[in-house]
Amino acid sequence: MAENNIVKGWNLSNTYLSLPKIFYSNVTPAPVRAPNIALFNDSLADALGLNSDELNSEQGAAELCGNSLPPNSVPIAQAYAGHQFGYFTILGDGRAALLGEQTTPDGRVFDIQLKGSGKTPYSRGGDGKAALGPMLREYIVSEAMHALGIPTTRSLAVVTTGEPVFRDGILPGAVLTRVASSHIRVGTFEYAAYAATADELKTFADYTLARHYAGYEYFDNPYLYLLKETVSRQASLIAKWQSIGFIHGVMNTDNMAISGESIDYGPCAFMDEYNPDTVFSSIDIAGRYAYKNQPVAAKWNLGVFANTLIPILDEDESKASAIANDTVDEFDNLYHQNYMSIMRSKLGLFNQEKDDECLVFTLLDLMKKYVADYTNTFIALTFERNDNTDLFKSDEYKQWNIRWKERLNRQAETSIMSRTMMKNSNPAIIPRNHKVEEALSAAVDNKDYSQIKKFIDILANPYSHNASQSEYCALPQKSDVPYRTFCGT
Repeated sequence: MAENNIVKGWNLSNTYLSLPKIFYSNVTPAPVRAPNIALFNDSLADALGLNSDELNSEQGAAELCGNSLPPNSVPIAQAYAGHQFGYFTILGDGRAALLGEQTTPDGRVFDIQLKGSGKTPYSRGGDGKAALGPMLREYIVSEAMHALGIPTTRSLAVVTTGEPVFRDGILPGAVLTRVASSHIRVGTFEYAAYAATADELKTFADYTLARHYAGYEYFDNPYLYLLKETVSRQASLIAKWQSIGFIHGVMNTDNMAISGESIDYGPCAFMDEYNPDTVFSSIDIAGRYAYKNQPVAAKWNLGVFANTLIPILDEDESKASAIANDTVDEFDNLYHQNYMSIMRSKLGLFNQEKDDECLVFTLLDLMKKYVADYTNTFIALTFERNDNTDLFKSDEYKQWNIRWKERLNRQAETSIMSRTMMKNSNPAIIPRNHKVEEALSAAVDNKDYSQIKKFIDILANPYSHNASQSEYCALPQKSDVPYRTFCGT
């Protein structure tokens, strides 16, 4: 086993086991019939200190599906709760096993989790398995988000199981190996506040601080520091989501990671035409998590998180509550600052002027009015290209463009510097929904992975602006049927 550890590069520990047993259950991944690696992330494996050649193999497939276990792994399912569309529910890893924490050669620590690895005590009657399509979708989107510079969980591998899973029909099964700074969620703290003692809640908060917030011991109130930093990270994250037109689809509290990483790519999708009311998820009937509501949902989730910390924020409950409310209220300003900073970069603006907000939101209003593509509009601006669209032909846009050019001319930086910043801020490509579906269909229906592998390679360099990206920038054909996504991951 020691030789296996050295050859494959595993360097696992299990610090989560130091927590009270209430926070997890030991599990055994369900064996699968015929594991085979469908996708393997060589660059991520290298960054983790893993040997790609050894792990991307028949024996590696066995470890990446749970048939055999990496050295020092102790599979557990984590307990958590969550507000799902506003309603509190006791949850937990119903089809995932955390193998342990991999320490990289440069000293960073990441959870290694198998998703779709079978039943756990939290499965609530489900089979604990996962279908191939949703696992491939998470691989595509999470790796694209990473390339776009957005904090996210990542995907090391997708292993097909050779077994069917039964949903609306019979689907091929798969296991995803997910890599995360941790899988600690707002919902995990909700579970602690609901089921743990005050001392256990404090122990869990201390563990989270040690895991994610170095230097916390120097603060007079480390739990306030935990709350402030979590608010700050989420404000930054959601601003980045909004800046690329990403719609998560199911922003329940169990899908918000304390680390500030995007997590749980279920019914997620990207906007083509700019419309703040856009909803893709088939289950979000009321639009609770529509594009325009994502900052609101994030703040609501942070309010839930703050409430779980009240017993340890201050001995005086009323004072603790006031501290919690005041800290969560900081989200609005932090989000706005982050968002405007990104949008200025997308427009090539280095400094700040009081009318910048008007400039940004006027453009967005025009994009909505003229049904303009969000990503391609900013690319056209970046390369000073007037596309033959209703937006660019409108007098309103021409007036806006004059104001924008005047604004650019008022800053000290050159036009070349502005264009360079815009190229680095406006991705040429995103995982457009129709291209995702095409790649998934080829892989799932025809067992042809060439299309999805090419797509992933192209998505890895969204800011390179080269000719090879052109086919992935094309818009989908118009349809009377709105695009819908479904929870499957």
